[in-house]
Amino acid sequence: MANTNKVLDMIANEALAIAHEKATFISTVDRQYDETFQWQGPHKGGSTLRVRDPNRYTRRQGSRVMDVQDQNETTQTITVATQDGVDMRFNSAELTLEVNDPKQVQAFSKRYIEPAMATLVSGIDGDFLTAMTKKVYNTVGTAGTVVGASGDISALFNARAKLNQMLAPKDSDRSYQIDSVTMASIVNGKTGLFHPEPQVKKAFTEGYYGRAAGADFYENERTYTHTTGSDLTGGSTSSAGVTNGGTSITTSNVTVKAGDVFTIAGVYACHPETKANLGYLQQFVATADATNAAISVSPAIYYTGAKQNVCSSTGAQLVATDFNSQTFTFVGSASTSYRNSLMYHKNAFAFVTADLPLMDDAAKCVRKQMDGLSLRVWMASDIRNDELLVRLDILYGWAALRPEWSCRITN
Repeated sequence: MANTNKVLDMIANEALAIAHEKATFISTVDRQYDETFQWQGPHKGGSTLRVRDPNRYTRRQGSRVMDVQDQNETTQTITVATQDGVDMRFNSAELTLEVNDPKQVQAFSKRYIEPAMATLVSGIDGDFLTAMTKKVYNTVGTAGTVVGASGDISALFNARAKLNQMLAPKDSDRSYQIDSVTMASIVNGKTGLFHPEPQVKKAFTEGYYGRAAGADFYENERTYTHTTGSDLTGGSTSSAGVTNGGTSITTSNVTVKAGDVFTIAGVYACHPETKANLGYLQQFVATADATNAAISVSPAIYYTGAKQNVCSSTGAQLVATDFNSQTFTFVGSASTSYRNSLMYHKNAFAFVTADLPLMDDAAKCVRKQMDGLSLRVWMASDIRNDELLVRLDILYGWAALRPEWSCRITN
């Protein structure tokens, strides 16, 4: 039993270390809510957590008379209900491994734990990156042209500008997730962009490349490739059906896929605080597939009030009828796939893991945490086949809490 417990602890510790190393995207987003779902944590609301959005207000101008505003607090929900795992078996001969021997421990980890955890974490990290990128509406770059081609990396700085305009903090918590082909194009086009740093930075995270253009660069082959809807141009005009704070636009003769990004003629983005026209059309992303029907969109459309995010070309407030019969312009061509790199601030997205229970009848079951990442390892013997069965489990959830603090870079 003592040797089995050593193996159990070793598997858990090694698995967490490898998980932390492989989680390229997960390790760069908001993880503050993990402690809420610890087994002895403060959360008692089951698998969901409600997170308050920042409050917004309007400014009183040129008057000493108060214009009192009610509080209009809104929340978002993080649901922690997805359980993934990897299952293994070891026979008695394999368990004769002497875990006190560092060389043997390293061999055991290399042979069994590393490939198992690489598969598990790579899948979760990729799913998370895909899910979050599909929710991002800010988009720069030229669809079909790799960033860095002919030395042009302006898309990186345009993405940075989008984050700045949406008031994302200008700190060290900004990152890029870029596939290796795009990274090669960027580096080849601007070899002077990256400089060796005096010390190894974030060496525990696989894929860290360097810092430039206002953010850390991570090379990640799991970046999202989006395939657009099959009909993005046939009569794609909006009609009556837009309401202040609404998340749908009535359309006809258009087929879109969740993740398609588009603009509406005459509908400009405005500054979150001053409400001044930012000089470009507001981008929206379809949040669900739609054919000849209302498109569900993000962000919600606010043309008046404290949360106003759109205005006219002159900066004037819009009204509902201003959306009638306006032409849609989509990013990319119909039925075409485009690779999407991502720039984001840490607090744009949240990833949460929760402590799984230690079963009462499980003599060999441990739960370990590293930097908020919670992993359970459970062993049980199979007397018929003289084997020890092992399962590694993670329970997790995610949310795009402030997607305006992120920007796609389309290739």
